[in-house]
Amino acid sequence: MGAVALSASIPAPADDPARRGASPASRLPGVQAHPHALAVLGPALPPEGRPSHAYLFHGPPGTGRRAVARSFAAALLADGAPDPRAVSERVARGAHPDLTWVTPSGANEMLVGDIDEAVVAAAARTPFEARRRVFVIEGAHTMSDTVANRLLKTLEEPPSFVHLVLLAHRLVDVLPTVASRCLHVRFDPLAPARIEERLLRGASPAGSESQAGPDPAGVAACARLAGGDGALAAWLLGEEGREVRAGAEDFARAALQGRTAERPWSTLLERARAAGVRAGEECQRRWEAEQELWDPKERRRRAREATDAQRRAERRARTATLDTALRLVEAWLRDTWCVAVGAPEVVHAVDRDAELRADAAGRSSAQLRAGVDAVAQWRLRLAVNVAEELALEALAYRLQDLLGTHALTGPAPGASSDMTRRAAPSRSATTAAR
Repeated sequence: MGAVALSASIPAPADDPARRGASPASRLPGVQAHPHALAVLGPALPPEGRPSHAYLFHGPPGTGRRAVARSFAAALLADGAPDPRAVSERVARGAHPDLTWVTPSGANEMLVGDIDEAVVAAAARTPFEARRRVFVIEGAHTMSDTVANRLLKTLEEPPSFVHLVLLAHRLVDVLPTVASRCLHVRFDPLAPARIEERLLRGASPAGSESQAGPDPAGVAACARLAGGDGALAAWLLGEEGREVRAGAEDFARAALQGRTAERPWSTLLERARAAGVRAGEECQRRWEAEQELWDPKERRRRAREATDAQRRAERRARTATLDTALRLVEAWLRDTWCVAVGAPEVVHAVDRDAELRADAAGRSSAQLRAGVDAVAQWRLRLAVNVAEELALEALAYRLQDLLGTHALTGPAPGASSDMTRRAAPSRSATTAAR
């Protein structure tokens, strides 16, 4: 990306925050919800502050880490600029030459190629126009030892004008060699009430409901199910999220009702494949738009790399959708467990009261706890290259073994005789379970 010169003749607006000593919270929108982040980043803001060379922003998705990282980068790059507001606008568009934003391109991890030229090599070059260069690296928790080792020297001894901001979901998932060289900035999960307020306040996701607005009980359920992730809550309220949630609940209820032979995992696989196709098409559109700029001598290599990146994007989207679906299956069994032990006030799916009570009838807390643990274990298996359909089929029959109508400790209201007949798992499911 080429440099874009700023004209020194453009005066800074009189109301520009960087010129009139605005509070840190106003210069970093969204940070006021995270006291620890405000306490660490506020004193580092220029012109008076002395920012660290490396930060590690950690917290669940949807808490505003990305937005605060962009605002912080804008504040660093606007320092000393004749028009700070113009700098901030360009950073918001991703069009500033001294800001590099890196996202992992691997299916489930960051690759050496993601940071080799874009960060390690680029950090040795002086800024194009600002006083600093800022590198924001998403997915720091997906770094392997190889990637971390390639980045270590830049983290340890960067040039004075370089600032790195690493983003991670959980601090414990970041390699110690990386985490120990960064200043930690914590972003706490958003409270369900705060997420619910945001969703009801007007940012109704596309396809979430009709003009009448979202159902309050559904909004409350999505806010609780999201586990502090505001972006996930909005997605659950949208059309795609509602479909995945319905499929996940049917998957769990099929096991509870002894109807796994209906193959309830098929819906989840369809939704995951559709997400993968969309991600692949988006990736393809991007590289097709860029290929006119490729060096003719490198066209074949670049096309091969683009195809590989497209496959990884498809795999990443597919796996993420399945993981979310299993998370919802786990949440349904957890809610059923809460109802079974007489604690409905802590249920997440507050819009499914009748269904949860029906599923909880006659089941012991030990059985439901075992079901929750089984789903958690299967979620870990999907993180590696396993046959997704076989894994889901095996999980469905495992849950039916643990929780099906044959395992009831008492009569289940409305349970029909055909529900009590347990379908024998297929040979492929049995093999996968082993």
